[in-house]
Amino acid sequence: MELFFRDYFDHLQKLHGDIERVLQDLPQEALDWKPGEDMNSLGVLAFHVAGAERYWLGDVLAGESSNRNREVEFYTQDVTEAELKARLSSSLDFSRNVLDGLKLPDLHELRVSPRDGCQFNVSWVLNHALEHIAIHLGHMQVTRQFWEQKQA
Repeated sequence: MELFFRDYFDHLQKLHGDIERVLQDLPQEALDWKPGEDMNSLGVLAFHVAGAERYWLGDVLAGESSNRNREVEFYTQDVTEAELKARLSSSLDFSRNVLDGLKLPDLHELRVSPRDGCQFNVSWVLNHALEHIAIHLGHMQVTRQFWEQKQA
């Protein structure tokens, strides 16, 4: 894997580790709890992050359909910590394989989003995927803090 993509993967792996720490040792009630109206649970956010990562790196960059149903991700309920972590791990493994096949000149190539037909260059897709994961990691960290304060 080229250095740029190895560094990218290391960053992606760190975000995944941070998400796993947020999920660590919580009861199912906490994974399914929503801090407020129109807000998402930790389970929903973890499920969605894995689905979105797989979509952007798999469906868009690699052209391999995940058959993702984005809307269903937001109804995630009763998915255990182990199942969420396995989904995240599977997404990360898939991402590693996609990144392993990329070369620096690919960053300028265009890819088409199967969802809406929009074109994006590879560098935009990679940046978007990291940004999306990082934003939801922040949501998850705050949600866990709210859960812990609620329990105190």
